[in-house]
Amino acid sequence: MTEPDPLEYERILNYVSDSLGISSKVSDNGIDVLRENSSGDFSFKPDAVLEDFNTIYLVEINPKATLDAIAWLNLLRDIWSENEDLKKDIRTVFAAKSFPEREKKILQQLDITMLKLPWSFKTSSQRSSRSGTHRITSEKSWKIVSRLLKEKRTSIRQLSLLEDVSYGWAHKTVQALVGQQIIKQEYGSVSISNTDKLLNGVAWERPLANIKAAEINISFSESMSAAKEITQAFEMQDDLDIGFTSYTAAALYTGYGVRHDAVYLYLKDEHVDYFRELFETSSEESIKAMIYRPDREVFKGTLEKEGIRIVSPSQTLLDLAGMGYSAMDITKDMVSKYDRL
Repeated sequence: MTEPDPLEYERILNYVSDSLGISSKVSDNGIDVLRENSSGDFSFKPDAVLEDFNTIYLVEINPKATLDAIAWLNLLRDIWSENEDLKKDIRTVFAAKSFPEREKKILQQLDITMLKLPWSFKTSSQRSSRSGTHRITSEKSWKIVSRLLKEKRTSIRQLSLLEDVSYGWAHKTVQALVGQQIIKQEYGSVSISNTDKLLNGVAWERPLANIKAAEINISFSESMSAAKEITQAFEMQDDLDIGFTSYTAAALYTGYGVRHDAVYLYLKDEHVDYFRELFETSSEESIKAMIYRPDREVFKGTLEKEGIRIVSPSQTLLDLAGMGYSAMDITKDMVSKYDRL
């Protein structure tokens, strides 16, 4: 929240604390709570911190609940909960005027308290101004992150050179992840220190489902033979780009056993109808083709394995992580082998 005038801010905090039944509050972004604690990294702060007895409440204040804001609040809870010196339970509260149905379900799943604010309160989002909102899944940032996964330990300058990304951008990406306790920096080198938190952040920031263009029944009984035939059909046309991703590509990169009732691929919007014409079926004897719309240059780094055109390891890992918990096992397997891909 871009902080309003002090009276309005106090009015919102009083409403939140009264609604939660909190008898005392800390309103200086948690500074008072932490005044005797300098060991933790609390550079990432919520809009407000309220304290009562054995509980600290991290409060997000926004006009409307959004996935980005929910992810931010969930990350804050993880960071604050790691500091044992607080000696209090950490709870999260999302205060907003509007809660869309999808966001409601996610907040419930994450056990984040929802608090409806009166329409008369003046609130505005601060999301774009926070240092923690540097997107790690943007095309340039992910080049840096995935390269660090491959190198395991290296310098920011080397990351910049290897991926042809400006030093400034590489530094900003690394510092954003240092602040989230995902990257560790020491003696001039950096390394990933919390892979689980990294993958969780990717799932929140770029859910693969958000770029799904179509789900089509295709007349095959098994995924790999389907992917091979689809590749051959598209490669017969010089101007038709295709790239298999997610489970399909990961199985070829890692040898990990995956489900055989679906294939996952990128197609441009203008090529989806052609795909339907060639492969769509109404038969019950079929598998699914999950088609995704490219949100970046995904075809440039494709390669062929076992007759199947797949996207790069970096793109495959990004897409797997974007599937969240449903693909966590194969995602972690790919991470463990990533330096050899």
